[in-house]
Amino acid sequence: MPRVGESRVPAEPSSAGQKARYRRILRAAARLGERDELERVQMQDVAREAGVAIATLYRYFPSKIHLFAAVMRSQVLRLHDEAVSPAPGDDAVAAVAELLIRIGRDMLDHPQLSLSMIQANNLAQKVPGSASDQIDAVFEELVMRTAGLDEERTQDARRRARLVILCWFGVLMTVLNGRTPAGEAELDTRRACELLLA
Repeated sequence: MPRVGESRVPAEPSSAGQKARYRRILRAAARLGERDELERVQMQDVAREAGVAIATLYRYFPSKIHLFAAVMRSQVLRLHDEAVSPAPGDDAVAAVAELLIRIGRDMLDHPQLSLSMIQANNLAQKVPGSASDQIDAVFEELVMRTAGLDEERTQDARRRARLVILCWFGVLMTVLNGRTPAGEAELDTRRACELLLA
């Protein structure tokens, strides 16, 4: 099990140069995370691959947990930016199911990295300053927007979106762990969306 590391709040990049280094670090971590389990990825290797000093890496990411949760956050934010609200008359429940299935397929194309990101995100939930809270909020917003619930903003709408996400993550983990075939998981995802969002 990877160490969570210091409980200090990571620095945020502000200048263009810092943001470029930050993105290089995330890309390097993703490349190494595709190849090795989270426990086997070494921070020194990430720094070397990204072309940054180890102190720079630790400035932004006090631990591998922070790092891989941030990799997941960057991918979730990209998805959020690409998402669109349903057109009038569209089946919003089917749109959410298709969105989650598409994300799942993308993650299954990179199973080792996906496991590392999910593991880091789960461990990061107790770490101050980690990306985990933002990941949860962005996923919730993504599902609510796709379901056409973004106008509602009720406690029940948020709860249903959160339950869909939790169910989908659980189904995805069963596929990543080899317990469920991908096709069966897609049917489970569609059914969960029908039950929770209809």
